[in-house]
Amino acid sequence: MKPTLLILAAGMGSRYGSLKQIDPVGPSGETIIDYSVFDALRAGFGKVVFIIRKDIEADFREVFISRLSKHADIEYVFQELDMIPPGYSIPAGRTKPWGTGHAILMARDAIHEPFAALNADDFYGAGAFDVMAKYLNSLTPATQTDYAMVGYDLGKTMSKNGAVSRGICRKDDSNWLIEVTERTKITYTGNGIADVQPGKEPLLLHENDVVSMNFWGFTPEYFNQTGRLFEEFLQQNIEKPASEFYIPLAVDTLIKQKQARIKVLQSHDQWFGVTYKEDKPLVVNNIKQLIQSGYYPGKLWK
Repeated sequence: MKPTLLILAAGMGSRYGSLKQIDPVGPSGETIIDYSVFDALRAGFGKVVFIIRKDIEADFREVFISRLSKHADIEYVFQELDMIPPGYSIPAGRTKPWGTGHAILMARDAIHEPFAALNADDFYGAGAFDVMAKYLNSLTPATQTDYAMVGYDLGKTMSKNGAVSRGICRKDDSNWLIEVTERTKITYTGNGIADVQPGKEPLLLHENDVVSMNFWGFTPEYFNQTGRLFEEFLQQNIEKPASEFYIPLAVDTLIKQKQARIKVLQSHDQWFGVTYKEDKPLVVNNIKQLIQSGYYPGKLWK
């Protein structure tokens, strides 16, 4: 059974300032999502599942469903604020989504095979899809909780236009993840790259630190595990309006509880994304160069 690609596309992109998931970056109107789907199909993925919000369904159907459904089995599910377990209610004033860990749970009824989960607005490179597909296809009934992530060098994932969020990783000599810590305000400083949190001393980081760019490989067992963790998260954080249940938080907890292992896969492709509007010209230029080198056709879908 071919693995599934799960695309997290419910965010509006507040820092970017628009619905960046449908913003064209390719010469024929292609978005970053188009390149991710193209690379995934080329690597051997089968079905593609989108996680979106109900209020952007019409835009998504117009831009993606009609053209992509000709090339792959396409589905989509919704992530909404009120989609929480029975017995819980949304606190007054809560407007922030529950996070990427919650988003993945929305796909539990749509995915029944190993799957990769990634962001809609990040360009990961074809090599990342190749190594992930190979790993997911190698899983056996005895290794259903041996998950994976694609790691990148921190210095290759920065934006010069503002702070970024990255999962800083530690791994052992066999490339199994030991720990992942979400750092939410990583930026360039006079002393180098650092996580700069209000009221705290900047935490210096190294350009070669391995980071998660939210490109994960899981099996359906992950839904069962994180369903439990999300309820524990709600018990402790439901009254905190800014709290989010991140994938790295769930993964880190499973590792520490010895409920799962995460193999760190390496891709040598350059990551790039559109965290800020000012990032877009670089993305457009990078894709243009990849087309000129023969990496992609000038028009992805024919």
